[in-house]
Order: sequence, then C-alpha cells, then structure tokens
Amino acid sequence: MASMLKAVEAIPGKPLPHGILGGCADIRDVTDVHELLGVEWLALGCCPVNVWHDPCLDDEESPGDESPGEPARKEFCRPRAEHAEPITVYAGAECSALGSTYAEARAHAQASLLLGEQGAVEAGFWTNTLAMAAADLTPREGPVHIAEGVARLEAFLAETYGGQGVLHVPTGGAALLSCYNLVHQDQATGTLRTLAGNGVVVGAGYSAMNTGPGNLPAPPGTTWLYATGPLVIRRGPAETLPDQPGPSVNTGINDRRVLVERTYVVATTCTVSAVHVVTRP
Repeated sequence: MASMLKAVEAIPGKPLPHGILGGCADIRDVTDVHELLGVEWLALGCCPVNVWHDPCLDDEESPGDESPGEPARKEFCRPRAEHAEPITVYAGAECSALGSTYAEARAHAQASLLLGEQGAVEAGFWTNTLAMAAADLTPREGPVHIAEGVARLEAFLAETYGGQGVLHVPTGGAALLSCYNLVHQDQATGTLRTLAGNGVVVGAGYSAMNTGPGNLPAPPGTTWLYATGPLVIRRGPAETLPDQPGPSVNTGINDRRVLVERTYVVATTCTVSAVHVVTRP
C-alpha cells in the first residue's frame, strides 16, 4: 500500500507570532562575530531619578535654637555592568544516504530550525536568565490570580525601571490574559501590550520550561510569569554542518546527517521579576 502513495511537498509551518522573535524585541543581525561570544555594557536608565527638596524653601522663618544638622545632599548613582551570554540552537536531519540527497537533508534541517528556533531561544533565555535572576514577587500565601500577578509585575517594573518593559508568559497563560482583558494587540505594530504599555511575549519555549526562580518546576494548575526591561537580541547567521556532501555520510551504515545551527545573544536590562499565578478557575 505504501508504494501506491504519491509523494507531495511537506506541510509548511509558521512560528507563533507573539514569541520572543515576534516583534517585542530589538533584533539585530550581527556583523561582528565576536558579539556572539557574549556582550557586556553599562546599564542605562536603571538609576533612580529623585525629587530635590530645597531646605531654603521651608516655611519656618526661624530655625530656632536647634542645629540644622548636616546640609541636604543630592544622591548619585554609579551605572552597573550588565552582560548576556550566547544561546546556540540547532536542528539536525538524519536520513538514508541512498534515499536522500545532501540538499534534501540540508533543506529539512533548515526548515526545522526556522520553525523551532524561537521556542528554543525562549527556553534558553528562561532557564539561563529569567529563572536565575528574578526577584520573586509571589506573596507568602502562594500563587495569585493572573490579573494580580500582572499587576505585581508591572508595579515592580515601574518602580525599578520606569520605561517600557516586557512580560514573559507561557502559551498556557495567553487565553487567561485575553479572558481578563489584560492585553491588547497594538494595531500599528501587531505586538501584544498591556494597558500600562509593556510588551508581552507569549512563548512556546516558556511553556516547555514553566519553572520559577532557581528553575524549580511549577506545580500543576499554576504557571510562572516574568517581567524584564526591554530586550535586545543579537542574531548570528544560520550555519550548516558539514558544509559539503561528503562528510555528511557515515559510510559504515550509509546514513546521512546534516546539522543547521544559529547563535543568539538575548540581553535585557535593570530588572527581572517573577510571580507565581493560578491557571485553574
């Protein structure tokens, strides 16, 4: 029966539109390959802006007999160094060397990478950065309603950064965000945003991880949400290994293997926070 089936083209796929590569991040295709080894910088916008109170404007006409004490001073903030490490993602194709050409195996690996690399980048960023650097905003009583969780994240983000940031949400939480009108789609850019103006990344790779600070798994019926400052993602070229047909074949078993990989460096700034929320009514 199998020999009677007609071969047709594969069914194409599209990455989820609101993932980490979907528009909330500033994505830069690098020209300097050294940036793919990791980057560091001095943070901008993480220092507080204070209100100055001039003691000369006090209403008291006379200071009295008490000493005025040390004069008021303005505060200074030293910018802190931040860094981001590389995340390399890959897809490999394996087939019989007798039944498939090198070009076919390469095309299969390339298509797999294009479809799945976003989720892999999300998983790497969640595990290596979000879950390792977050301040846990969950109250002692335990997981909260998702609306309260978003409110806690956005309040903390506003207090520690002040500019537009990004919420990071597993795909399982997307329906709840919509159900409670917590996000809307920006008509100009197509990105998801909260009422406060923060971007929202809904990630399949986040769902695959779903861990809290320290990468501890979330119990059933709950999920973790994270918030960060803005994202800058440096992206390298997709590289095929091997780059020639000959080395792709294992002559001992007549199998062909082709690998396509790409390196990303996902950077955020100033603040990372997390909150544990309930996903069941």
